[in-house]
Amino acid sequence: MREIAIDIARRAGALLRDGLRQERSIDLKSPYELVTDVDHASEALIVQAIHQHFPGHAILAEESGGAMGIDRPTWLIDPVDGTNNYAHGFPYFAVSIALWEDEQPRLGVIYDPLRDEMFAAEAGAGATCNEQPIRVSRVATLAGALASTGFPYDFGTRDDNNLADFARVQARCQGVRRAGAAALDLCYVAMGRLDAHWEIGLKPWDTGAAALIVREAGGRLTDAEGGAWSLWSKTTLASNGLIHDGLI
Repeated sequence: MREIAIDIARRAGALLRDGLRQERSIDLKSPYELVTDVDHASEALIVQAIHQHFPGHAILAEESGGAMGIDRPTWLIDPVDGTNNYAHGFPYFAVSIALWEDEQPRLGVIYDPLRDEMFAAEAGAGATCNEQPIRVSRVATLAGALASTGFPYDFGTRDDNNLADFARVQARCQGVRRAGAAALDLCYVAMGRLDAHWEIGLKPWDTGAAALIVREAGGRLTDAEGGAWSLWSKTTLASNGLIHDGLI
């Protein structure tokens, strides 16, 4: 299943990479959220391949919807994590595919087609980037940390828009990055390029694969208050574990 998921992610990633060279069709699926023709094409490729290989499994995908399977495995699909980046040609986006069963992550792959980096994890088997084991950083203090975050699409219409938290963390660490693709940000935590990532309002397809990759790389994952994290948590906080309490 891991090899099949990796192959599907690579094929979807090639589609994204090729699409950057062409004129993209961009629509609004809400007053704040973009979607491109490549989002739909990538998702169609992934969904068709999963139906072919695993016809009895459920699918929950960003664009076409679906639901978590109660008594069967569920694939969580983000065909373009970082759609806003992709629509503008900003080179930071990825394909994310995860398999969950009994409310637990079993498999996750996230592919960055521009850097040709394939992040993968299986429950209990560790995390890798291009088949090489990865681990979180050993940075022990918030003052020495590099973190990342994101802002909700409806930033301008809500009070809890993360701006105050951004300012507080920025003042206490070496820097905060906002690159616009949460799945990749979380993979960077898993491999130690970043020491932490937090965000408001992430969806199951954003975190389904990344959560497993972070945990299998030795990281810690909670909500922003330090409570148990789930696919439906309103906030997500991931770190190397050593600076987690300080961030909370």
